[in-house]
Amino acid sequence: MRKHILLTVLAVAALAACKQTAKVQRQSMGLVQSIMADTTGLREIAEYAGKTGADGSIAIFGEPEEVMALARRFRDVDLMDNVDGREKRDSLPDFAGEVIVGIEDKFNAPYSHFLAEGGSVDSLRDVAVLGALQAWDTTRRKEAAKILIYPSSLQARYGFSDVDSLQRLAGGKCHLLSPVKILLDQAFDKGTNVLVWAPEAVKNAKVWEQAFARRNYTDKNIAVYTSAPSKDIHNQLREILRQYQVTGLPLDALIVDSYQTTIGPLESELRIIRTAATEEDAAFDKMLSAQFKFYEPADAIIRTTYGILREENLFAHRIARPVVKIYEYVPELY
Repeated sequence: MRKHILLTVLAVAALAACKQTAKVQRQSMGLVQSIMADTTGLREIAEYAGKTGADGSIAIFGEPEEVMALARRFRDVDLMDNVDGREKRDSLPDFAGEVIVGIEDKFNAPYSHFLAEGGSVDSLRDVAVLGALQAWDTTRRKEAAKILIYPSSLQARYGFSDVDSLQRLAGGKCHLLSPVKILLDQAFDKGTNVLVWAPEAVKNAKVWEQAFARRNYTDKNIAVYTSAPSKDIHNQLREILRQYQVTGLPLDALIVDSYQTTIGPLESELRIIRTAATEEDAAFDKMLSAQFKFYEPADAIIRTTYGILREENLFAHRIARPVVKIYEYVPELY
């Protein structure tokens, strides 16, 4: 896929507005407040966010690996019948005619460094806001976003609410999606006890626990564990289940917080566990409820996006395959 350079000069003005108050203790949503007070066009970008209707793009902003993995899934997915919206493959791309805009933030990735000693979560929040301005901007020879996706779980805690606040204050109408909220709602819709298999930085930041607390679930339980990176799904899955086993609770769902781990191999391992061929697998089988299910972010985001486009008549209705355009976040502009 050919890469485009996204020249968002307006973002420089945003940073300048932010730097004017750098000597003062940062308040919540400092950059948002600066944009709302701006007179150079930044507020106008937020004001018109999502108002291009069906002609807008599905934009993905974040770390390059996650952006590219999700963009490819959008391009290739075929889960639904494009005529009536039923979950039935019809050999046509579900997002036919859509433009998928990926904005790769190579400059700031990996986002985990913002949480390390000397890092700043306020800076990560600002990155999310500036990413939104890029996705909404119509002056840079690209389609403005009708849906804006932040695939990073870290930005679900550090930045997503700032972008939502900016849009609400400015009057924008772009749909904002984060996998954390979607996955929690999906997993707890049919289950009581949920395990999240998360990267170490996400676990340490308590991203999932905070989101769980905000949902105000009653009689629900969540546990978050991590495991050493490995391509050995057989042992990795069992390591995670061993960690959860000490809770003594049954398990209804496992959320895999990764765009690299797909559900297929995990379901194959689940079938092996269900045979109870070993003493350990027999114990796991007893722990897993009859309705136990795996969830992963790409599938959750894709299904949610498809539902929004269908319910609000936002499909582009162009007779064409999905087009993926990848832009780069230009480091020297920030």
